[in-house]
Amino acid sequence: MPTGLTKDAGWQIGVSRTLSHSPEAVWNLVSRPEGLALWLGAGADLVPERGATYRTESGVTGEVRSYHPGERIRLTHDSTIVQVTVTSAGGGRAVLGFHQERMASSEERERQRIHWRRALDRIGAALDGD
Repeated sequence: MPTGLTKDAGWQIGVSRTLSHSPEAVWNLVSRPEGLALWLGAGADLVPERGATYRTESGVTGEVRSYHPGERIRLTHDSTIVQVTVTSAGGGRAVLGFHQERMASSEERERQRIHWRRALDRIGAALDGD
C-alpha cells in the first residue's frame, strides 16, 4: 500500500512541529479567530462544541466533531477530517500537530502537506511576533 493510504481512512497526512512556546500560548493562538485564520482560513470562527458548524471566507465548510480545550480540535473540512493537537514537549515548548484524513488522492495529500507546513510557518511567525 502506498505511503499515506490507509484501508479505513483513505489518504492521510500528518505534520507537526516543536515550537519554543508553551502549550498554553500555542493553544491560545490556534483556537482564537486570528489563529484559526492561519490554519483553517480567513473568516473561520469555531464555536467550541460538538456539532457547531463553520464556514471560511473561501467557502470551506465543516462541523466540529470534538473540542478538548488546551489539547485538541477535531472537525470536518469539506469532505475530509482534520485534527489539531497541542502537546507539551517539555522545557516550556509545545508540539503543534495537524492530521488530515479521508483525502481523495495522493495529489491532494501532497497539496495538504504543503498547506500544513505553511500553516506551521505562519503560526510560528505569529508566536514569535514576526
